[in-house]
Amino acid sequence: MRFENTEVWGFRKALKGMRNPMNSWDKSDSIFGYYQCDNCDHNYMCDICFTSDESVYAIEAPIIGNNDMKLAQKLIKAGSEHRKFMRQIFVSVDITAPLFWWKEFDTYKVGTVRNSCSTMHKIHIKPFEKDDFTHIGIDEVGDITQKTLDTILKTLEYCRNRFNDTKKKKYWRAIIELLPDGYNMKATITFNYENILSMCSKGQRRFHRLSEWSESFINWARTLPYSQELIFIDEVEE
Repeated sequence: MRFENTEVWGFRKALKGMRNPMNSWDKSDSIFGYYQCDNCDHNYMCDICFTSDESVYAIEAPIIGNNDMKLAQKLIKAGSEHRKFMRQIFVSVDITAPLFWWKEFDTYKVGTVRNSCSTMHKIHIKPFEKDDFTHIGIDEVGDITQKTLDTILKTLEYCRNRFNDTKKKKYWRAIIELLPDGYNMKATITFNYENILSMCSKGQRRFHRLSEWSESFINWARTLPYSQELIFIDEVEE
């Protein structure tokens, strides 16, 4: 499972709007306008890195002051109807994950947008290889499951070649029907801190049976700005 090209933005507007109900803007003590880039040591939005084809981790990185942090955490603890500012801190990321993970991610429809690579149009473009699939459990179980995967790969490759040669829909249809849930698909996701807080809660995915959730996704979420203070706030309380 891979997380690439993470971008985070919206802190300035979110923290300003957080103070609108009480007209307490004069108490805001955060500093904005700082950016980080994993590909270099710049402390601003790096146009060279940001427009390259390499994996970029460009984030809006404000310095949240004590006053703003105290209010933010108070609102978070008060419940989703009070922490609306969390819905205005946005995250975009390219995620490559197996189909069985995407099925569970689709539980979170509200406030999330997913734009996936297309099996409809592009599944026949490249040869099928073992590493196109997540096969952790298959490798652990051993020979019988590995042989099954090898058979599936050979069958998929046969259908792919026949489709490319003949353009007959039946071969493409067979690929779609045979494709295992372990097939890795890439999608660009846009969501917000409220979505991620929900996903990372103890009652949702933090201790999920799938390591793709409890390890990969949770570990990625911990790299986001102020994730400990805003998303994993329950751990701060403890």
